[in-house]
Amino acid sequence: MSSNLFNAGHTACAGCGQSMAARLVIEASGQNTVVVNNTGCLEVFSTAYPQTAWGVPWIHSLFENAAAVASGVEAGLIYSGKKEGTNVIAQGGDGSTADIGLQALSGMLERGHDILYVCYDNEAYMNTGVQRSGLTPFDTNTTTSPVGVKSTGNIRPKKPMPEIANAHGIAYVATASAGFPQDLQRKVKKAMSLKGPKYIQVHVPCPLGWRHEPAQTVNVAKLAVDTGLYPLIEYENGKLIGVRQIQPKPVEEYIKVQGRFKHLTNNPEEIKKIQEIADHNIEKYGLRVKTETAADVKSDTRP
Repeated sequence: MSSNLFNAGHTACAGCGQSMAARLVIEASGQNTVVVNNTGCLEVFSTAYPQTAWGVPWIHSLFENAAAVASGVEAGLIYSGKKEGTNVIAQGGDGSTADIGLQALSGMLERGHDILYVCYDNEAYMNTGVQRSGLTPFDTNTTTSPVGVKSTGNIRPKKPMPEIANAHGIAYVATASAGFPQDLQRKVKKAMSLKGPKYIQVHVPCPLGWRHEPAQTVNVAKLAVDTGLYPLIEYENGKLIGVRQIQPKPVEEYIKVQGRFKHLTNNPEEIKKIQEIADHNIEKYGLRVKTETAADVKSDTRP
């Protein structure tokens, strides 16, 4: 594994989960990779002209069209006879994926291009001022959330992008987290082993927008998973093939370390609603670790 595919010295904020995840992704994909990157935080902090953090061919596209440009890259590689052994990654943030770029992404998936799309989900438009995106969680405070003392923040739930991608009948869909690097890299390698369109959505805490201490990035990422608010799941050819099971922690543990939820401190009714979202995820995906009961042990007839 090369150590210079994503170099230090870029201008990401201290504790940036996206920079951590981007390095993990490209190192798992390897040097024979072409990256197409939407406008966004990752593009800005990793490619400040005339420098770049990338040790692979890298193309900047508009906010909405990384998937379309990557489709052209893949077609060009096929035409020139260079696609075999070359990985193509299209990537962007949550806004450029779930909102502005959804049409281009859907087209890429529908046409069947052999491309991995990576969504770095920091749950708002961080590069332009922490505005709400389609992947902003329920009750989160952003600069475009409803204001006033009676507001509880974002009124809409996260858009179910993994399910939307999976509905296209593609080869592989997964969620991952900067807090679980081995799991993230395993999923990237799995995706690259399969032909056809792939989609991985990576949860990447943003200390600036989420208002948590930079040193807490990994802890915050793990809490999102361990509460059930960000399930780690994977589908292959439309079928759920794996989930990361947890012993669920209360959502308060996740909420209390982030300033974007500070307005909920004395609002148990809203916290209950967030807990219900986590509980729904736990039930839907079977996330809870099953513990052996006394009856299970008694009925076990294995030698």
